[in-house]
Amino acid sequence: MTDLPPDLPRLRTLETWLALALNQVRQAIAAAERREAERQRGLAARPPAPDWLIEQSLSRDVPPVYVHVGGCHMAGKRSKGASRDQALRALGDGVDACPHCRPDTELGVFD
Repeated sequence: MTDLPPDLPRLRTLETWLALALNQVRQAIAAAERREAERQRGLAARPPAPDWLIEQSLSRDVPPVYVHVGGCHMAGKRSKGASRDQALRALGDGVDACPHCRPDTELGVFD
């Protein structure tokens, strides 16, 4: 930096301002590190994704809409995790298999 003031009072003022700015940056870094550590703890504590999903219809009186492979991008918000037996039972009861993830193929169910 060649644009520094030549006199001592202004240099001391600049030094004070830089020390305060550096402290703020360090506090922001510490806060960001805490947030990242918390995010990592949350990811580690997250339960595993279910292997199978059953997507419910809008009405409780209507049977489920689809059976999905866990993690299917087409599964709706009304999908709930299911065991392998529940997914097989749902397919056997006439619930459609998702045409995108094909859980019937994954489960070994053929028409």
